[in-house]
Amino acid sequence: MRIRSFRLRDYDQVYALWKRTEGLGLNESDTREAIARFLKRNPKFSLVATIGGRVIASVLCGHDGRRGYLHHLAVARRWRRRGIGRTLVERCLVKLRMEEIFKCSLFLFTNNSAGRTFWVGLGWKVRADVRLVQRGTGE
Repeated sequence: MRIRSFRLRDYDQVYALWKRTEGLGLNESDTREAIARFLKRNPKFSLVATIGGRVIASVLCGHDGRRGYLHHLAVARRWRRRGIGRTLVERCLVKLRMEEIFKCSLFLFTNNSAGRTFWVGLGWKVRADVRLVQRGTGE
């Protein structure tokens, strides 16, 4: 297995992986163009794991200069429970620390119990004291 930076040419394989991953929501922020902007803004933070050139896992990672964010961690079903997701997360956190970003957040659907178990098992805390408030920029 090889772990390397997510490149835009990985998009089709990664998007197919995302579509197959339960608990992961996709929308207009996940188009090729949107992901290209994200990768350009956050170079070398996002990662893929490959075997024989085939993407088996991925994570989007970036920051706003103050706080890090992880999006769309996905591991192909047959490769789960082997530490691949944990490794991707750990590498992202190291990259963020190197940029002096000391906190990282992620979005998790409330009904994603498998995801919650995974993240809590890695030491992440579920915050009950905050709510996500969101609006489209064209509304």
